[in-house]
Parts: sequence; structure tokens; C-alpha cells
Amino acid sequence: MKFSLLPREETFFKLFVESSTNVNEAAKKLLDLMENYENVDEKVTEIKRLETIGDSIIHRTWTNLRTLFFTPLDREDIANLGERMDDVVDSIEEAARYMLEYRIDTPTQSAKDLAVIILRCSEVLDKAMRILLYRKSKLTELLPLKDQLHMLENEADQVTSKAMAELFEKYEAIDVIKWKEVYGQLEGATDRCEEIAVILEGIVIKNG
Repeated sequence: MKFSLLPREETFFKLFVESSTNVNEAAKKLLDLMENYENVDEKVTEIKRLETIGDSIIHRTWTNLRTLFFTPLDREDIANLGERMDDVVDSIEEAARYMLEYRIDTPTQSAKDLAVIILRCSEVLDKAMRILLYRKSKLTELLPLKDQLHMLENEADQVTSKAMAELFEKYEAIDVIKWKEVYGQLEGATDRCEEIAVILEGIVIKNG
């Protein structure tokens, strides 16, 4: 029987695609929650289910990192990339859960706008992970996607800044506290996406 110490290269890349698909699905559910604010309990439960799936994916990633001697990318890059994508779903889930737990009556326009940006980020992430899986010899194709993630994060910063200013102008103190938590998680999701952009750039540099 032929034996090889080299792992199948697709192992981690398939996990990345599985994770990015999950991020995209969670982002779609978040936008639906914000734009169609009904059956909130059920929608938040569904997002929680996707967050649990994300936990399973990162657990399998760590398991493979522990058991495989050779990896197709730097181990730290694999771990960080998997963790940051999991963090995006965590932030989405927390934002959705806060909407329910804080009994928020209706989403703000800023919350809807941030959900749109998060969905756009998730679509870019999914493209990037599929490049890693199917076109690993063309890693430079990741660079325009990296730039898109940076631009989207900057856009999210602007939306959040405007939203925070509006809070103090138009809302009662208790609502300010609630929305600061929600906005913090929504902006956090885009921050994690920008961190992924940095990781992707590093992968291109190391493997170019």
C-alpha cells in the first residue's frame, strides 16, 4: 500500500469554503431579520444554529491542524483564517440575539445598512475561499478581494459613526445603551472581515 505523509491539500480549503458559505448564510439571515422584522425569535434561533455550525467547522480545523504534519499553508494563517470567519458569525449571532433580548421594537436604517455591508463582505469572502480551493496557483486574484474588504469595512465605520451620533440626538439613554451593543457587534463583523483581508494578503506574499 502506498503511503504519503502529505495531506490532501483540499482538506483545509474545503473547510474554508464550508465556513465562508456558513458566513454568507448567516449574513443573509441577518439582513432578513433587519429588513423583515417579524418572527424575531425564530429568526434568531436560526442564526444561532448557523453559529453552532461555525463552531463545528473551526473545531474540525483545529483537529486537522493537530493531526496533520504537513499543511498547504502556514499553520498560523490557517488557524487565524478559520478563527476570524468563525468570529464573523459569532458577531452576527450576538447582534441578532441582542435585538431579541433587548426587546428592540424596530431596526434602524443604520442597522439595515450595516447588515447589507456584512452580506457584501460575506460574498467577497466566499469568492476568496473558492479561489483558495479551486485556483490556488492564482493567489494574486485574492488581492482585489482584499481591497474590497478594506473598502467595505471603511464604509461600515462611516455608517456606524453616523449611527452613533444619531443615537445621542434622538434616543433615550436606555435605547442608546441597547443600540451601542448592537452596533458594536455589527461593526465587529466587518472588522473581522478586514482582519481576514490582512491574512489573505499575507498568504499571497508567503506563497506567491
